[in-house]
Amino acid sequence: MKTNGKCQQVVISGFGGQGIILVGKLLAQTAMKAGKEVTYMPAYGAEVRGGTANCVIVISDNPISSPVIDKPDAVIAMNKASVDKFAPKLKPAGLLILNSSLVDEIPKLDASIKVVKIPADHIAVELGSVKVANMVALGAYLEKCGVLKLETAGDSLPDVLAERYHVTIPLNKKALQKGAEFVR
Repeated sequence: MKTNGKCQQVVISGFGGQGIILVGKLLAQTAMKAGKEVTYMPAYGAEVRGGTANCVIVISDNPISSPVIDKPDAVIAMNKASVDKFAPKLKPAGLLILNSSLVDEIPKLDASIKVVKIPADHIAVELGSVKVANMVALGAYLEKCGVLKLETAGDSLPDVLAERYHVTIPLNKKALQKGAEFVR
């Protein structure tokens, strides 16, 4: 799903505590490791945990003129409010990855939009921690989109996780893999 042949604009959204900002950083770091041009713009409410959180990542083979986007190529939505807010903004033929553990219905969308429902929370719980649901969703996105490699994302984890959390790297890698496997 390379849009315009060279650029991918992604919105990742959910509520504070779901690791939205972390997974956005990971996607941006993965793109940088792959030699791409990247912009990363996080936004979150003052209350953080439980409030809204989203980030916009633009990945390109060429210099990026602006990190601001109107119509993303892809949306990863981890809760219902995120689907309602960002899915209608998707470009035609865009990609919506949604956490079906928390989202049971979606708004009317353009028929060309590819919707991937993944029970990210349920898969994460099966792996041992609901905290890796964000990685499950990112793994699904990476597999469906094909712009970046799953292995590069796994190799980028030490760059975005504080050293005290490096013990979670094997679980995060497994969650990325499970998300990718789910959509194959």
